[in-house]
Amino acid sequence: MKGRDRRRTAWLWGVPLILVGLIPFSAHGSSTAGPEDLKALVSSLHWLGHDSFRIDGDGLVLYIDPFQLKGGPKADLILITHDHMDHCSPADVAKIQKPDTIIVTVAQAAAKLSGQIKIVKPGDALTVKGVSIKTLPAYNLNKFRSPGVPFHPKESGYVGFLIQVKGRTIYHAGDTDFIPEMKGLAPDVALLPVSGIYVMTWEEAVEAANAIRPKVAVPMHIGGPIGEMSSADRFKEKAAVPVWILPLEK
Repeated sequence: MKGRDRRRTAWLWGVPLILVGLIPFSAHGSSTAGPEDLKALVSSLHWLGHDSFRIDGDGLVLYIDPFQLKGGPKADLILITHDHMDHCSPADVAKIQKPDTIIVTVAQAAAKLSGQIKIVKPGDALTVKGVSIKTLPAYNLNKFRSPGVPFHPKESGYVGFLIQVKGRTIYHAGDTDFIPEMKGLAPDVALLPVSGIYVMTWEEAVEAANAIRPKVAVPMHIGGPIGEMSSADRFKEKAAVPVWILPLEK
């Protein structure tokens, strides 16, 4: 091969390597996001302690699992993952409910509430007040109240929610372990329990986050009656995806 041909071949082989070097990537092969990008993703989220959140966006106010509320704006939409008292609290729902508030929840929780209610089960998809909602299973694999009896049995049909608000996809996992249905969801934001009490440990949440592949993960099931805030710090330290610990608003 002539010298000029050798130089041309070497240049052509080098082009893909140069291009690859110009593309930032994370452990999961997706583009990296800076602190301001991550802050923007969680900007509409308000953590109210435990698994309770308020989401402001698209001209509406949405709550998930309202519990031990001190106040706050009235709800247009309330999502409730299951009927346990620290997730389905009729007293807290009453604080934020108005005549046109719509509640989306499972049958067991609906039985405790009144008003406009849409009953769902895992695998449902619906749009309520312009919000796209999909329900996913939420259940235990290795957390038991007695031998062979999980705190959250799969057969109970409890749910997590995958919703779209302000152009962002947010996954609220509900009370669950790391389950196969989480794999590859790839939401913008994943709200994941980390306490290890009735739900995933922070170590299991690290595995879940790696499988879900969100742009940012937010720890929950702490900052209330259950769990230690230190679990959030450990989760953030070990997770292979960005983690944002929201300030606790009470």
